[in-house]
Amino acid sequence: MQICAAPPFAIEHALSCDVRWRPHDLLRLQRLEAFDDEPSWVREAFGRAPYAVVRRALAANGFVAIGMRGIGRSERYGTWASSADVVSAVSPEALSRPPLTGRDALPAFAALAALQNDATGPLNAFVWGPTGSAGFELATHVPTVTASSDLDLLIRTHDKPLTSDIAGELLHYLQALAQRIGVRVDAQLDTPAGGVALAEWAAGKPRVLARHARGPQLVADPWGSASHGDDA
Repeated sequence: MQICAAPPFAIEHALSCDVRWRPHDLLRLQRLEAFDDEPSWVREAFGRAPYAVVRRALAANGFVAIGMRGIGRSERYGTWASSADVVSAVSPEALSRPPLTGRDALPAFAALAALQNDATGPLNAFVWGPTGSAGFELATHVPTVTASSDLDLLIRTHDKPLTSDIAGELLHYLQALAQRIGVRVDAQLDTPAGGVALAEWAAGKPRVLARHARGPQLVADPWGSASHGDDA
């Protein structure tokens, strides 16, 4: 997040995450509390689509860390919602619906459809779904994807550890599809240690950056016993 609101609770009370929602889930909210120094675009964005994405941050009981998105890349805002204001939630893997009429030719949606329709592709071994602008548009039905938008993916691997070799094969598959369609595909692995870039794990580095609710950390094995936790 480029801008983030101060938490509406004492920081020592930020001990966990509400297990009803996971990072990258999209929440429909009935209300969004305003905070001091909130960017001017946030109210307009909330009026256009009363949705927010769950972000990786610890919160006090009764709160959930969320991210708001505006029209451009510069319009990103980390803030907080009351758990009581959450009307519904949708996970990336649940976004199998088609895009709005006439928008399926956009590169991000064309690539997503190709992945969903590939019955023998390596992604079929995992639970996965779109995040970013594609996921937001599919959840909200508000046009968000542009001709230059990337396709962002989340691949669930909590109970399915990947060797770097398998990760490399999966990365090669996604890169080949991206080159064929003309779009950048960026995949993140959802691991017990937090979010890990597929490309970084596939590179075979001794340690990789895992984005965790408690903060980013370098880990040698995102599936190791020391990495497990309920607030990733």
